[in-house]
Amino acid sequence: MKKINFKTYTSIHIGPSLHVEVITKPLHIKSDTFLLGGGNNILVSQNPPKMAMLGHIFNFLHVKNNLLHVGGATPSGKILSFAKKYNIKNFELMQKLPGTLGGMIKMNAGLKKWNIFNYLVAVKTENGWHKKKDIEFDYRYTNIKGTIYEATFEIHNGFDLELVKMFKKFRDNQPNLPSAGSCFKNPTDNFAGELLEIAGLKGYTKGNMAFCKTHANFLVNLGDGTFQDAIYLIELAKRKVFEKSGIKLELEIQVVSKI
Repeated sequence: MKKINFKTYTSIHIGPSLHVEVITKPLHIKSDTFLLGGGNNILVSQNPPKMAMLGHIFNFLHVKNNLLHVGGATPSGKILSFAKKYNIKNFELMQKLPGTLGGMIKMNAGLKKWNIFNYLVAVKTENGWHKKKDIEFDYRYTNIKGTIYEATFEIHNGFDLELVKMFKKFRDNQPNLPSAGSCFKNPTDNFAGELLEIAGLKGYTKGNMAFCKTHANFLVNLGDGTFQDAIYLIELAKRKVFEKSGIKLELEIQVVSKI
């Protein structure tokens, strides 16, 4: 067990302190247990379900049979550094994607046309290896069942420093206030931020939570923001955007709560 203060662990700085089970070998995690990653896209209530996280044994990178093997608990910064050191391209986007590999694969994280599935070969869960062709995936979605303990990727030479600079500029333009990243997924042929702005929610505040004044799709913590105020804004946004555009917004962040 490991005690975690979610107010400091999560990027949005909201949540209680509680004990989390540490997984040290591949096993089936019960369906009522939430698997915790890097804490970058979650909003944790004061009444969360049981939680578990992968131990350090799943934080690794190595090359074998011309494939890059990466552990599910490996943070994006470590992957970026490894790719740069060994001149491996297609991982430059890790400059933009905070989190651990398992979570990034589970939600098919990415930016614009680049997704983590682009160069994925296979994923290992407690049920064994699953080839990419056997996995259903789409924009910010996969049907992977179970826990991602390891994944393999194609290796192509030519780490691109210019791409790193470009992705870093994207990141620098994002709010520097605590947030969980993009609040809502972009609907087909639309942008969630624009829809929120049209609905009059850019900069809208409840307590110490707000939709950012510069990027409306970022739900930001202005200081000691609460889970309740965050949920209020999320529900308000869904309702207002639907009233204005007829579009149902879908959350990109994960709400972790028993209720």
